[in-house]
Amino acid sequence: MSSCYPRRTVLKGAALGAIALPAIAACSDGSGILGRTPEPGEVLAAIKDLPDGQPVALTTAKGVPVILAREGDEVMAYSAVCPHGGCAVRVEVANLLCPCHNSRFEFDGTFISGPANSDLPTTPIVLEDGNVVTA
Repeated sequence: MSSCYPRRTVLKGAALGAIALPAIAACSDGSGILGRTPEPGEVLAAIKDLPDGQPVALTTAKGVPVILAREGDEVMAYSAVCPHGGCAVRVEVANLLCPCHNSRFEFDGTFISGPANSDLPTTPIVLEDGNVVTA
């Protein structure tokens, strides 16, 4: 009895691996964004360009996804990287959604539901000369 696998079994496994590996990498830290923070001093947006009550998703010059949310004169910033699997969350009509595993967050980054079990971490910012700047 041979300890080798039949050729058909090996080929099926290779085909599944070719499909599964890119999917796993898309939701893992392989993108390099999980745990990264924006560099200090980067202008993210003009305050006047942020809609009141509707968050905006953007990417910093170094490729770090961030959410900016303005309520009147107050602006908050937090990571747009889902704490569950590292995918970038997106702005939906009523909340934020991680498209990889359907974790949901309030517009202020508070965890609502899904496999993530924590809020989106805040991103330190300052307001300077009418702009939102990373601190």
